[in-house]
Parts: sequence; C-alpha cells; structure tokens
Amino acid sequence: MVTPLRHGSIGTEVRTLQLALNAAIGAGLRADGHFGDATDAAVRDYQRRQGLVIDGVAGAKTLATLTGSATPRLLREADLQAAADRLGVPLASVKAVNQVESRGSGFLADGRPVILYERHICFTRLQAAGEPASVLAAAHPDLINAQRGGYAGGAAEWLRLNNAARITGCGGIAREACSWGLFQVMGYHWQALGYASIAEFVQRMGASEGEQLEAFVRFVLADADLHKALKARRWAEFARRYNGPAYKTNLYDIKLQRAYEQFAGEGG
Repeated sequence: MVTPLRHGSIGTEVRTLQLALNAAIGAGLRADGHFGDATDAAVRDYQRRQGLVIDGVAGAKTLATLTGSATPRLLREADLQAAADRLGVPLASVKAVNQVESRGSGFLADGRPVILYERHICFTRLQAAGEPASVLAAAHPDLINAQRGGYAGGAAEWLRLNNAARITGCGGIAREACSWGLFQVMGYHWQALGYASIAEFVQRMGASEGEQLEAFVRFVLADADLHKALKARRWAEFARRYNGPAYKTNLYDIKLQRAYEQFAGEGG
C-alpha cells in the first residue's frame, strides 16, 4: 500500500517524487527530500495538467501517473466538478467527501473494485427474501450472521463474497451485501439508485472510479435529508446519515469540516 506524500513529508520517497516532477514538468525542485511549499505547488501543477484530483497529495494515483502505470479508470477533477454541479454544492464539498469518506482507491492492485462483505446484511437480506437465514447462519456463521464482523480486508473480501455466493439461496444477495468502490455504497441500494439489476450495478462499479462517484451522487440525491445536510454543510448531520452513529468515534464530521475549509481556501 502506497503511503501518501503531502506537505511536511520527508525522506527518500519525497526526493524520488521531486526528481520525477522535475523530469515530468520541469518543476525545478531541489531534490532535498522535504515536501515544502514548492513541492506542494509542483504536485498541484502536475495534477492539474493530468486532469487528476487537485489536492496537493502525492498518493497512489498521482504516483502511478508519474510512473506511467495509471489506468483510465482513475477519478478525475472533472468528475468531481460534474458531481458538484449535479448536487448543487461547491467543488470543495465534494472534494472533502472524497478525501474523508472514500477508500482512497476504488480498485485493488489486481483491478477488481474494492469491496467489504457484510455478513449481517446478507442475513437480513436472506430473511427478507424468505430464505432460511437462521439455518444458513448456523451452517456458515463466518459468512451469514445476525452480527456484523468476520472482516478479512483487501482482496480477501472477494474470497468471502465468492464463498457466500456459492451458498444455496445467496446468489445475488451476496453481492447486495457488499459495499462497493470508493464511496462504499451498498449493493442492495441498486434499485433505489436507478440501476437495472445488481449485475448492472456491479458491472458499473468495476468500470471506473467515475462510475463509483456516480453511485455516490445517486445515493445523495435519493435521500433528501442527506442532500440537504450536504448543501448546508451540516457536517455532523451528513456524517451521521452517511456513516451511522460511529461517525462520532471516527470524527468524520470534524474531518469533513477541516477538509472543506482547506479546499475552499484553495478556491475549490
């Protein structure tokens, strides 16, 4: 996993970044291994030229673009601006959500979209479908359970999903029980968000980070109170509705407020 480099970072990775920026855009940086104002400005300049999200952070996407290993599935600055326009909010608001609420990258190293399989959601969806959820949970407690948990993280979440999908009665329900992509939108929302099927939703989440952002925009527009909270920049209310009561523990509202102020100060 790539550790993002930002203002204040030091070390050989910063020196490598500075040399790469000098080669790519003639930044004229002194390769001293200190991420100061000049390096910050050079990163933003490079991101602007490449159409990347302009945040001054040399994360996995910026570094991949510098090394020529990026894919066309990356989120672009234009995607965020289009989302802000549709939501009727400043670009800084969408950038704040992208920085705080997203997973950083919408795809694993092997190209599959990032997911998190939720066994308790599978349990409740099976119950709603009239399947014997309790019987299945007794046989497969790691994959079907009234209690959340059992997380493995990373690519191992796909193994959990695939194993759950093989259980009689699960099928598409297992995919509905996953959060997908950058913004962790649950699969079971597919119909409310205007997708034709869970299969189409999954296909779109695997197409690009822009499509993952599209799912987030639809999710906000489908919830009038969530949309109002975002438009009014009531960050605590937005975080509560988006993350649940755990937002307080994770300080999501404070992080969103700070991120918004940062991006608004930069003209976002």
